[in-house]
Amino acid sequence: MKRLGIALFAAGIASFAHAADLPALPTTKAPEAEKSKPPCFSSLWNYLKSSVRDCPLSAGPLTLYGTLDGGFGYEQWGTHVGAYADKPNYAIQRNSGDTHWLWSPNGLSTSTVGIRLAQKIGDGWEIVGAAEAGFNPYSLRFVNGPQSQADNNPFATAFQRTAFDSARGGTWDNGQAFVGLSNPTYGTLTFGRTVLLSMQALSAYDPVASVGFSQLGFTALYGTFGASPTSRINTAFTYRLNYQGFRVAAQAQVGGYDQFNAATEQYQAQIGTDFYGFSFDAIVGYAKNALTFQSFGGAPTPIGFNPDDIVRATAANTGGVELLGRYEWDKFKFYAGYIYSLSVNPSNPNFPNGVGTVAPGITVPPGFVTTNAYTVPRNLNTVWTGLRYAVWSNLDLAAGVYWESQNDFLAAPAVCTGSGSATSNSRCAGGRYSFSFLAEYRPIPRMTLYAGVLQSNVYGGVASGFLHTENVAPTVGMRIRF
Repeated sequence: MKRLGIALFAAGIASFAHAADLPALPTTKAPEAEKSKPPCFSSLWNYLKSSVRDCPLSAGPLTLYGTLDGGFGYEQWGTHVGAYADKPNYAIQRNSGDTHWLWSPNGLSTSTVGIRLAQKIGDGWEIVGAAEAGFNPYSLRFVNGPQSQADNNPFATAFQRTAFDSARGGTWDNGQAFVGLSNPTYGTLTFGRTVLLSMQALSAYDPVASVGFSQLGFTALYGTFGASPTSRINTAFTYRLNYQGFRVAAQAQVGGYDQFNAATEQYQAQIGTDFYGFSFDAIVGYAKNALTFQSFGGAPTPIGFNPDDIVRATAANTGGVELLGRYEWDKFKFYAGYIYSLSVNPSNPNFPNGVGTVAPGITVPPGFVTTNAYTVPRNLNTVWTGLRYAVWSNLDLAAGVYWESQNDFLAAPAVCTGSGSATSNSRCAGGRYSFSFLAEYRPIPRMTLYAGVLQSNVYGGVASGFLHTENVAPTVGMRIRF
């Protein structure tokens, strides 16, 4: 009920241009256009041929919307999908140790279902909002990052299923839940569960924007400046404004862990512009006492706690800057981006009672919150580039190159030895790089057929403890929107 109260409390709206989570609102059309438009609900075929914009599932100010994304693929080195995970190991992960073909959900984007609110109240003002959940279309369970990790508590790395450090906590609003006010002159103010500004912006500047084919889309590590569970804030005020060719935004968290946030404080600011085919955005952010979560992975769990309901955690203060650019020329779009993130030890060095997670019912027991992981600060640099080509109006080809690099932040007197998966510590210098290709074909407006491949590699400290250091994951699939 606390989450429902937050969602219904005051001002919020879906983000403007870069908010890829929601389909665009329907526009008012002239009577002649309405007469010429086919009756989209007269048959399933007519409905599929219509667009989400032209034929929404609306009743008054409310619109039901959703995405269903499923596919099939191959993993050179992967593992089977966990029931509460949203995806396979499209990119190489520590527990990637099995070569197989498998059903591959959410390759293009996370499957979601939601309700959007848009109620005009006069003089250009509008009450708007949304409640949305992401789910695994094969297990039919809401995505729950901490639960996916807790499910692996009894198992050593080689016997685990997929599990991800995610802000989605298995609830009906694991995607977003907010309400608010919007005006084309004065901007948009939001309050509630909202995606981080730096996460929302990435999809517009990622050449292969997707979950299964992009290093940026596969993990929230980069867009959160180092702490994936902070990618959504349950109690966020967000303000956006377009003014004289510029867009600005600011975001601030109120409340902390008690509201199932992954940090005690979080702030972000954004500025961007478009001109002569160029688009640019710059975002800065800071999170205090940000938590990341890990499985016990076969290690003994504390007596008196249910192994199904606990995980370990690492706390840090994180921050960074995100610089994004895109250029459109004829049928081409060229992309480039850079993210710098810094992680240091948290402001709070003590968690005597443990701490909650972003998932109700999943906690971190006392003594299992690491607060000294960044005695030597971690510097994480991520760069990427790529292009997208519109072969036809309904067929796009995209390719991208992504590279991540971290410094050696292993505190003395320990020293780094070894290489690859035998590197002595995950805090040693190292990184990840990947190459991707994606083809998207839209035979009808609501359907996208896709095929692509992500080839990912880890090296140095990032590869420490991995079963393998490379994965090639080709996947084909279909996404339907309603």
